[in-house]
Amino acid sequence: MPSGKVLVVGGAGYVGCVLVEVLLEKGYSVRVLDRMFFGREPAQGFEDRVEFVREDMREVSEEHVEDCGAVINVGGLSNDPTAEFDPRANQELNHLAAVRLAEVARQAGVPRLIFASTASIYDRGVGEEARDVLLDEDSPVDPRAAYATSKLAAEGDILAMAGADFAPVVFRKGTVFGFSPRMRYDLVVNAFVKDALGTGRLNVFFGGEMWRPLIDVEDVARAYVIALDAEPDQVAGQVFNLSAGNFRIAELALRTQRALGTAGVSAQVHVDYENRLVRSYRIASTKAERVLGFSPRVTVEESVARMVREVRSRGLTDFSHPRYYNIEWMKVLEEATGIVRDHGYVLSRPAGMAQEGSGVSRIADRTRRSG
Repeated sequence: MPSGKVLVVGGAGYVGCVLVEVLLEKGYSVRVLDRMFFGREPAQGFEDRVEFVREDMREVSEEHVEDCGAVINVGGLSNDPTAEFDPRANQELNHLAAVRLAEVARQAGVPRLIFASTASIYDRGVGEEARDVLLDEDSPVDPRAAYATSKLAAEGDILAMAGADFAPVVFRKGTVFGFSPRMRYDLVVNAFVKDALGTGRLNVFFGGEMWRPLIDVEDVARAYVIALDAEPDQVAGQVFNLSAGNFRIAELALRTQRALGTAGVSAQVHVDYENRLVRSYRIASTKAERVLGFSPRVTVEESVARMVREVRSRGLTDFSHPRYYNIEWMKVLEEATGIVRDHGYVLSRPAGMAQEGSGVSRIADRTRRSG
């Protein structure tokens, strides 16, 4: 176990909320750096047990890593739609800020950093049967999407910092699924559960032909802890794929349907064969097992059953709310920022805000003068 705190950048996000709880259970002291885009509610379970820094990861400095023995970066934009919505922010957060965070950590003497990358850098797309093979950490990659491109660029710059006193580690995660207090319904298994609970059917696009590596969010959190505890020479400068298996989306829908039935939820599979631009790739995750001793524990069926229980018990069933969909929430926040920019508030005026020049004061002045 590293001495000092563990700084979790993005600790109030989908993966971060689960990761922080696992770290606390393992006895780690935790500092969370997060802008809290999704409010404080997801972090309420651990809010009083961690040190919170409400800050933009682009503004990180040595004071943020002070007394830290490790940094885990699960911050930034987290999927293709958000990256394409604001390419500049994607480049700043997923590449430049990630590299700066690693530089700050190394300069401050933090010995370990784990960077959350993505297995989507392996994407070959549907229709590449001749290249449809299991891809490992040494396979050539040529990502096209802005999200994957930014992650790969950050990987290269961060891993180049590896040295005797600094051990950066990269995890290329498959598509994550499972329950988190900061719930997302824009991930494939989670979307199936949401659709089943909300409409009674599972929507499968492009015939479900595409491949996708998947891993439960609790297994992801456990992998980070294992990497924290590993010897530096085991992990320094290393890339690890994380997946619990590769599934065609059609198979995944049927497995989810079966798990839902066991949980008392009836759902029909609705297949759309329309030609769409979809991602498809398969990865090998044997290196993580061989080097780290990591193997996934949570099955799709177990994760689906837990999601149903937690979503119902916590009342997270307003499935159309934009907060459950990263791109929709970003659009809402951008629009709201523009609306309130002129006044700085919505309803209640902040205490001490000057009222000179306001419409109310001008009317009052005219009334006094006319009287």
